Amino acid sequence: MSRWPSVVLIVATLLSSVSTAQDAADDKDGAFVERQAYVMGTRVFLATRAVSRAAGLGVLNRMLSAIESTESELSTWSDGSLLGQLNSHPVGAPFAAPSWLCGLLEELRYWHDETNGAFDPAIGSLVEVWDLRGSGRIPSSEERESARLRAGIRLFGVASSPCVVTRRSDATIDAGAFGKGLALDRLWAADFGSGGRWLADLGGQVAVGPASRGGRQVALAHPVERDRAVVEVRLEHGSLAVSGGSERDRHVNHVPVGHILDPRTGRPVSREFSVVVWHTRALVADILATALYVMGADEGLAWAEARGLVACFLLPVTAEKSSTALDGVELSATVAFTRRFL
Repeated sequence: MSRWPSVVLIVATLLSSVSTAQDAADDKDGAFVERQAYVMGTRVFLATRAVSRAAGLGVLNRMLSAIESTESELSTWSDGSLLGQLNSHPVGAPFAAPSWLCGLLEELRYWHDETNGAFDPAIGSLVEVWDLRGSGRIPSSEERESARLRAGIRLFGVASSPCVVTRRSDATIDAGAFGKGLALDRLWAADFGSGGRWLADLGGQVAVGPASRGGRQVALAHPVERDRAVVEVRLEHGSLAVSGGSERDRHVNHVPVGHILDPRTGRPVSREFSVVVWHTRALVADILATALYVMGADEGLAWAEARGLVACFLLPVTAEKSSTALDGVELSATVAFTRRFL
């Protein structure tokens, strides 16, 4: 079995992803090579096994380029990106786009409907009015209502063959709840010359290549004390995504302003638990982790269980209950998660 360094999967940042020299030396099956970078607004950790260090670095460079290409298409910081061009296109005017974008928008709308609106990527107006990419603010009720009326995936008309997208209002799409998943899915679809033996941790979402034999130990962090691992699971294929509070959460005038919005209310969500979702597709894992966090532990667990999803809520417990919990955390998991990982 190949030995890889431990990954601590946390929300929004990678705190620990290190190996010892002995770990690398013990594995005779090629050179272990790793790389870290900052992309898509977060840290990315990439690793692979290759016949030589030079070959491994080439694989990682190509993987990073693929992620950067996704960022350049979905960036909301640049009007020059594909998503930026769509978001700034005149209301009512058809926007010609590559076919993959229409397919993506149709899938995003499907998950919006399936989650009863707990997931909605067209919330740019709400992100802006709450200043979630800055220091945070508390908007007036009039500002919130104005932003809410300019939010919603329903405000984007999609026609395929050829792909044409039309904004029906001054709505904008934010890729925060699906962009990382899309980037990881593209890694699976590409041939980097690694033989499919790679690992990618993109800001708290982990995926492994299809030929990463023996799987990969992933440590899930405490939802509040995020530098402390509480349970390990083995990721053999697919992707694990986590949603929860992060250092991007703010307090404005002593009011918590979380970095994740509930599209149904137009307000940020601030919770002390985290939720982890596994799926064969990273895009779906990314979307569902956000949606379940928005729903909350009770509603989210029931919704996930009814659909046979692989999901688990990590709930911090009080000192009085800590003796019955796992290192101060209660795992509230679906049957499918328990069977796969616990």
